[in-house]
Amino acid sequence: MPVLIVVLYVVAELAAVIWVGSAIGVLATLGLLILGSVLGGALLRHEGRRTMQALRASQGTRTSPATELADGALLGVGAFLLLIPGFVSDLLGMLLILPPTRALLRPVVKASAARRVQVVGSTLWTRSGRGQVVDGEVIDPEVPAPKSSKLGLRGAPEPPFGRSRP
Repeated sequence: MPVLIVVLYVVAELAAVIWVGSAIGVLATLGLLILGSVLGGALLRHEGRRTMQALRASQGTRTSPATELADGALLGVGAFLLLIPGFVSDLLGMLLILPPTRALLRPVVKASAARRVQVVGSTLWTRSGRGQVVDGEVIDPEVPAPKSSKLGLRGAPEPPFGRSRP
């Protein structure tokens, strides 16, 4: 399935570049691709600063930074999409950077993050891989066995944890 998505993306990107290139020319198409990246970078810088200020403000007021963290994740994905050359990726990247579309996608990101945290938190202690817990006593193999006397009688047994220090 992921391979199919990548193939469809590449086909859509090539079709968009060819369509725009045939409509306005090769140089104008390259100019639009560069302009889209530059404008996207400027928009990303502005929105990134605004999100960081909101994150700092939520820390100062001791409120949950979930909204700001979701915005930061969407901005990161948008920035990555802007770095990929092409019209489809630029359009998707700019949509993720713009505040109205981020507001639409924010609940999806929050719900996904909450599900992942819940799954990781509930399986954190059960994934130790140690199986059942069995009570037992540790026997130190380095403690020598008690020596027998000449008569074949053993002396007093050693304490289980070695000799006590005087």
